[in-house]
Formats: sequence, C-alpha cells, structure tokens
Amino acid sequence: MADTSSETVDFGFSTVPRGEKRRKVREVFDSVAGRYDVMNDLMSLGVHRLWKREFVSMMDPRPHRTLLDLAGGTGDISLRWLAAGGGPVLMTDINEAMLRVGRGRAEERARIDGIGFAVADAEALPLGDGSVDRVSIAFGLRNCTDKDRVLAEARRVLKPGGRFFCLEFSRLQVAAAQPLYEKWSFVALPAIGARVAQDRESYQYLAESIRMFPDQETLAGMMRRAGFERVAYRNLSGGIAAIHSGWRL
Repeated sequence: MADTSSETVDFGFSTVPRGEKRRKVREVFDSVAGRYDVMNDLMSLGVHRLWKREFVSMMDPRPHRTLLDLAGGTGDISLRWLAAGGGPVLMTDINEAMLRVGRGRAEERARIDGIGFAVADAEALPLGDGSVDRVSIAFGLRNCTDKDRVLAEARRVLKPGGRFFCLEFSRLQVAAAQPLYEKWSFVALPAIGARVAQDRESYQYLAESIRMFPDQETLAGMMRRAGFERVAYRNLSGGIAAIHSGWRL
C-alpha cells in the first residue's frame, strides 16, 4: 500500500499538504462543472465518447446488476449503463456541483427513477460490505488523494463475483507520437481552456494530473494489492487511455 503517512501529496506537478488536495480538486471541478463535457472533448478530441461506450460494454450491463458509479460527474457512465439495460445505479461524487449536473441530465432523459445520488468520498463510501455488483470510476481516480484507499473501498462494497472497472487517461505506448502529445497537453490544451472556459489553471492541472497518474502496470499492481483478482487492462488509442478491471472473488 502507498505511504499515507506523508504530509504532502501531488496536485498536478505541485506538492500540497495532504489535507488540502480535496479542497483544491473540488475548486477545479466547481470551476469546470458546467463545461465538463467540453473539457473531455478538448482533452480527447471527442474520442472519450468512444472510450466510454467500450467501457460500459465491458461492464456487461444486466437488469439484475447494480452499479456504484464513483466520481460520477455529469452522469455519462450511469446514463449509458441504464440505456444499455443495466440495473439500478448509485451515482456518487465528492463534488456537489458535478452531481447537480448529473442529476439534471438524468431528469432531462427521464432516467431519474433509475439513479440514486449521493455526495460521497470514494475513500470512505457510505455503503455496507458486499452491496453492489459493479463499481466504476471514469476519469476520477487520478484526482483522489489516496488511490489505494479508493481501490480498497471499491473491493469492500463489491459482492463476491463482482467487478471493478476504471477508465482513465494513461501512458502513451507510441513513442513517435510522444512529442506531439506533450505539446497538445501542455501548450494547446491550457490555451484552449483559457479561450473556451476562461480557465487556464484548471486545464493546466488536469493535464499535469494525467502525467502524475500511475502507468498501466503500476495501477494493475495497486489493484492486486487491494485484493482484486484476475486483474487486466486494455489500452485505448495507443495507451492515451486504458480500461482496468478486476474481480472480487
């Protein structure tokens, strides 16, 4: 497990006191909540929509299966799960502004009866052991202070035979594309964020947070240490993103 006794943690390329990261992440997402999908479109050139479709398909939605959607944000994963025939969803997020956007979307699409909403910290979930069939987190784990604790909590609330899925920006596997990718992330993206959302700093943080996130093999190892079995990952778009999965057996 990671050393949680350290007094400081990363916040993008900066180091901040451990107790301040949640507040600073909350401020970022308070700022971008209303334009979150624009943000994802900019960061992935729209490809995140294909990644999410693949992500939900791998989760194998069924009417009798329940989903806990961590860092549920604007509701993309929860709504896709329901549209694909999945069972009841509890959508959680530590950020109330993001959760309000997700609730509004569910109401617009007449899906409100299929989703519960809770402001909750993924490091201390308000659910009992063995409560759900699936746990998902999409583009949220890198913003958590104690990632090992999030993984442990995800396993705890899964039923035996349940599965955890994580979709996250990861480590590019195509060396020739790395220079262009770096320029896009650290030059173009903050500039576009400043123009489109009038918020360069939040977009700068988001680009930096991707680079600070564990690579594919490291995250797979963290999942195994948390007790997940049959851990696997699938690279998307050459490793720009990856889907990790693991079972509670």
